[in-house]
Amino acid sequence: MTRPHPLDPLTADELTAGREILAAEGLLAASTRFPAVLPVEPEKGDAAPDRRVQYTLLDTATGRARDVVVSLAKREVVSSEDCGPGQPAYLFEEYDLAASITKASPEWQAAMERRGLGDRIGHAFCAPLAPGFFGRADETGRVIRSLTFLRDDASDSPWAHPVEGLIVHIDLTGQRVIRVEDEGDVPVPPEHGRYDGVPARTTLKPIEITQPEGPSFTVDGNEVTWEGWKLRVGFNAREGLTLHQVSFQDRSVLHRASVPEMVVPYGDTAPGRFWISYFDAGEYLLGKNGNDLRLGCDCLGVIHYFPAFVADDHGHPVEIPRAICMHEEDYGILWKHTDLDGRAEVRRSRRLVISSISTIGNYDYGFFWYLYLDGTVELEAKATGVVFAGAAHPGTEHPHANEIAPGLFAPVHQHLFCARLDVAIDGERNSLVEVDVERIPVGEQNPYGNAFTWKETPLRTEQEARRFADPAKARVWEIRSADRTNRLGKPTAYQLVPRPSATLMAQPESTVHQRATFATRHLWATPYRAGERFPAGDRPNAHPGGAGLPAWTAADRDLTDTDLVLWHVFGPTHIPRPEDWPVMPVDYSGFSLRPYGFLDRNPALDLPSGAADDHCSAHEH
Repeated sequence: MTRPHPLDPLTADELTAGREILAAEGLLAASTRFPAVLPVEPEKGDAAPDRRVQYTLLDTATGRARDVVVSLAKREVVSSEDCGPGQPAYLFEEYDLAASITKASPEWQAAMERRGLGDRIGHAFCAPLAPGFFGRADETGRVIRSLTFLRDDASDSPWAHPVEGLIVHIDLTGQRVIRVEDEGDVPVPPEHGRYDGVPARTTLKPIEITQPEGPSFTVDGNEVTWEGWKLRVGFNAREGLTLHQVSFQDRSVLHRASVPEMVVPYGDTAPGRFWISYFDAGEYLLGKNGNDLRLGCDCLGVIHYFPAFVADDHGHPVEIPRAICMHEEDYGILWKHTDLDGRAEVRRSRRLVISSISTIGNYDYGFFWYLYLDGTVELEAKATGVVFAGAAHPGTEHPHANEIAPGLFAPVHQHLFCARLDVAIDGERNSLVEVDVERIPVGEQNPYGNAFTWKETPLRTEQEARRFADPAKARVWEIRSADRTNRLGKPTAYQLVPRPSATLMAQPESTVHQRATFATRHLWATPYRAGERFPAGDRPNAHPGGAGLPAWTAADRDLTDTDLVLWHVFGPTHIPRPEDWPVMPVDYSGFSLRPYGFLDRNPALDLPSGAADDHCSAHEH
């Protein structure tokens, strides 16, 4: 067996070996389950790192959980400690358990009969949903809520038929219903939500993408080389896709990049929705829910796939054969100029695309990392799938939800992603500067009224670095090297360029504000610490709040000439529309990292024109 690189994803053999170590140590029982199994990445500078695995072990009989780290090389347990506040992520088997507990409940059955839905119990879908945290006396330990949706048959989309006002609160450890809320008698929307079986249009002509000489990238295990870029591609059960040791022209740019958390808070006050604020990484695991991608559908072109292995609820390896897709794609013009004699020079852009997609219940999330020929890095998050909806009488005006189909109302909500960027601009000693464009009042500095300038504000501490984006000032954040300058004597740098939208809309008094404080700013910055990985803390599920970024940055640590980690929050605030039904067109969000004085000139001057005779060719119709 080839020994994996220290930053490679876990293999099937490693997952099996780790489980065997736990069994040999007597740590596994019939009631033991594995909510999360993650690689322990090596410390920076560790010359001979040991491959280690962190297992979160849940005793489903008692609800107790612990984190256990094993050394694969030494075949021993390195550490074991009880989990702190909050609950581990949900198990897949708990989704089925919640449904069976709900359907066996006499109170739920009575509510369905009272509503005249007793004959539709057979195809009812009881959705298992994270409860948030509200400090209720009867909601301690491992709790989940269930909302009911109907289906006309086993293949029907349930999201079209919500049973409004019926909420079941479940104790998973005790395998019992805590209580049932049954409020209102709104009719179940009758219109189906199927999005397949629609006759395909015949007007679109084929677009063929060919690379007769193959792709320009090379792959050695999980290491990728492409047009001056070099990086390692990773994957884990919680974050999904990760990038490591990203360099351009043999100079470091990023030590690590990922999306370690996202929160989906809803703005509706209805009994079935006011508590919804899903943490799709921390509560459900983005990687464990990763898709097996399909050629010609999820990815198009000459594709390289990376497999990934995650642990199932019993700790056994499960393969996602095509968890990550990588390919090149044309991206229009990179640069062009027509000189005074009418001679045109033009070069086309191309980007390397590294992507993965996860499905969490009704929503699908695509994470697309792009590397460009000019040294730019971009992340684009693509939200699609089926919007989450409730019911009301058709034509009702609702302050928190739009009617998207007759009697079907989708609440306003947000998808707030947090990217973790362990930057390394020409090394690990970096500083952070905010750059704003500024107007200059008419006067001595602006005699004609036309002048404007820019202002640079060093962000020297963690408190100073808690920032909002400001498109009115064209605000960017510049990461500068402390160890290298360009030929003009300026520090080499990259800029984080946001595409800002709203931050968390919930009020400070709300529990989601306490639990998702990371989403209240567009930018945070911290000095690198190995244990600071997740912006809402290690276990946001049922956590009262305050963990992660607000706790770390309270120390107000120094950020000057240090090993910086940037945390960037972005994503759509979604007021649903009829066009989002029955399946939602992709909603795009993201940001870019672009070189700013990192290079001495345009690095793409040497691109070929793309035409054999040095003139662009065209096919005219």
